[in-house]
Amino acid sequence: MTDLINPHYDLIGGETGLRQLVDRFYDLMDTQPETWELRKLHPQDLQSSRDKLFMFLSGWLGGPPLYENIYGHPRLRARHLPFPIDSNMRDQWLMCMNQAIDEQITDLPLNRALKMAFARTADHMRNREDT
Repeated sequence: MTDLINPHYDLIGGETGLRQLVDRFYDLMDTQPETWELRKLHPQDLQSSRDKLFMFLSGWLGGPPLYENIYGHPRLRARHLPFPIDSNMRDQWLMCMNQAIDEQITDLPLNRALKMAFARTADHMRNREDT
């Protein structure tokens, strides 16, 4: 999966830039009333979630494969099957990620490329019909 957007790790600032993006994403998810349903799917302490997303995105964006080194293949969709993910959950997740990207990534082609890649992946994660 890293071939999809391989060079982006360095373009967002490597480890430091990625950590900032992930932390901002979870800060937004944790504080915005619009994402309350998404927040409920996560543990009260978000540190483990932050760490796992950081490790996964490191490899996904072309950096060190931190997640795979510890947990093996991400099996992203399979790992999320226990959680009800419909279009509403996808949209809440994307709202936080898109805002974090907009706040951090000023290079417009990179900004758009990241949003498109995250949108494709988030849509693929849907595992429930919309109600």
